[in-house]
Amino acid sequence: MRIVLLLVIALSLDHAAASGADTSPQKKSPPHPYAVIFGTVWGPDDKPVYGVKIKIRRENEKKTRWEAYSDHHGEFAVHVPAGKTQYVAWADLKGYKSTTGNRLQPGESVTIHVEYDERVDTGLHLK
Repeated sequence: MRIVLLLVIALSLDHAAASGADTSPQKKSPPHPYAVIFGTVWGPDDKPVYGVKIKIRRENEKKTRWEAYSDHHGEFAVHVPAGKTQYVAWADLKGYKSTTGNRLQPGESVTIHVEYDERVDTGLHLK
């Protein structure tokens, strides 16, 4: 019985090798390098603001490429391609309802400079 079992195992291994099946773990390609734009949305009272839509685009483009929402700490994070590029970020308050009932106005847009695969911190101040 052992001889039959060993023979079946040997034949199955030989068949796998002959068919070109790769028995090694699958190799994953390395992830593309990226930078992280991390920011906080601040209200007029200098407190973080929740639920604000953030839009980001490259400085030389007109179309928005990335969007995020501020969390309960007023923070947001977006992955962008690594490399020397300027980005513009701003708060989009269309349809935004404040939890405190205050009407907020968007502040100035912010220019963000990314050099490499790094984290860049910024802040958006609302009026």
